[in-house]
Amino acid sequence: MDLLDILFSAAFWAATVRIASPLIFATMGELICERAGVLNLGIEGIMVAGAFAGWISVWAGLPLWGGVGVALLTGMAFGLLHSILSVPFGLSQHVVGVGITLFATSTTFYTYRVVLPEVSSPPKITAFQPVEIPFLADIPLIGPALFHQTPLTYAAFLLVALTAFVLYRTPLGLAVRAAGESPSAVSAQGLSVTAIRMGAVIVGSGFMAVGGAFLTMSAFDSFFFDMVGGRGWICIALVVFGAWKPGKALLGAILFAAFDALQIRLQQTGIGAIVPYQVFLMLPYILSILALVLMSRRAEVPAALMVPFNKGER
Repeated sequence: MDLLDILFSAAFWAATVRIASPLIFATMGELICERAGVLNLGIEGIMVAGAFAGWISVWAGLPLWGGVGVALLTGMAFGLLHSILSVPFGLSQHVVGVGITLFATSTTFYTYRVVLPEVSSPPKITAFQPVEIPFLADIPLIGPALFHQTPLTYAAFLLVALTAFVLYRTPLGLAVRAAGESPSAVSAQGLSVTAIRMGAVIVGSGFMAVGGAFLTMSAFDSFFFDMVGGRGWICIALVVFGAWKPGKALLGAILFAAFDALQIRLQQTGIGAIVPYQVFLMLPYILSILALVLMSRRAEVPAALMVPFNKGER
């Protein structure tokens, strides 16, 4: 199979959409946080916690969507902690974010060992199954890629549309964007910058956790350590790649996922017998870094990103 055969195969693009789905959830969550002026470096740990919380709750007996809800609430709980420390207390967002990642990850691993102390391999659950949309799934190439996916994948794309609509078409979205650009102007209008930023971090963290839950409840059917595998850090880069705009961030997630799906298939070609597999593992990250450099040169960072706000101060 040569490169053109790979790029024009429905299986390749279906895998791309599937790989992109957890990135989309987490990227939208990070974008909401940063649009409000808060850098959330807790994303990696929150995704791990969401992956575990969703999976263990379904294993304990909740329905799949109930597991998604538990993951969402778990992410929002960590987001609440992050927002309290970084917004009203004004602590370093870098330190708080890294601390949340370490706290969420270690808490997850501790809970896993407490709940399943004698288990050598994690139990499996019945994960979300692909749902075919009639007629649309029959479209050549596009149909199997976009319209034969699990419900969480459809939800990820709907989240992009919802995020864009709220940010650019509602007063709430205007307030969130203003909190990240000119918080003093928001305060002058009688709105609480603290409440807006905290709300954005809490909601955004919930979406990050759902991105982690996608891995255990849609991509796989179990939880294992290191399954998030740095996706959280990639999502932070995707926000920059997308210039803090949902549509462009979506394209960035698909681009990275395409590189990832491509390297898996290239290992199975004749090239894979010559080139060490580590090179293929590096490929999506190298190409994404190059794309990030090219696309982010003109990106406009929210003016008040990582800038604490105290009412009455200039």
